[in-house]
Amino acid sequence: MKPLLVLLGTFIISFLVIKLFSKSLDYRLAGRIAMAIMLVFTAMGHFMFVEGMSAMVPPFIPFKNQLVLLTGILEIILGISILFPHYQTFTAWMLIAFLILILPANIYGAIHHVNYQTGIANGPGLAYLWFRIPLQLFFIIWVYVSMIR
Repeated sequence: MKPLLVLLGTFIISFLVIKLFSKSLDYRLAGRIAMAIMLVFTAMGHFMFVEGMSAMVPPFIPFKNQLVLLTGILEIILGISILFPHYQTFTAWMLIAFLILILPANIYGAIHHVNYQTGIANGPGLAYLWFRIPLQLFFIIWVYVSMIR
């Protein structure tokens, strides 16, 4: 829920600031700025909650802690890269692939009731997927509309 609030709140602020200073309605730029800030925000969790996020990774995948840290770094790189027009389209496709690839970890974490902050099995469970899967689809559409289309 927090990433969605960061995305939408930042979008509104960015849109208004762009409108104020450039007199244009550049929703795509505001969308890229909002996504970049959201990605940096979510990346912070990868460094603050390494053990908890590692518990969301299925057991057959090795080097879980390193993978969590690597995906956090990747989120920051993608977030910064979408702000550069030259890299925008390539980065957008990479971000869509990334959003698809991390969904199984969210599904695994929900099935096993993993609390991503603590790693303990007291998380929201399967009901969370009713929010998370549409949210992931929303993020993918957001990326496509603001960066590719």
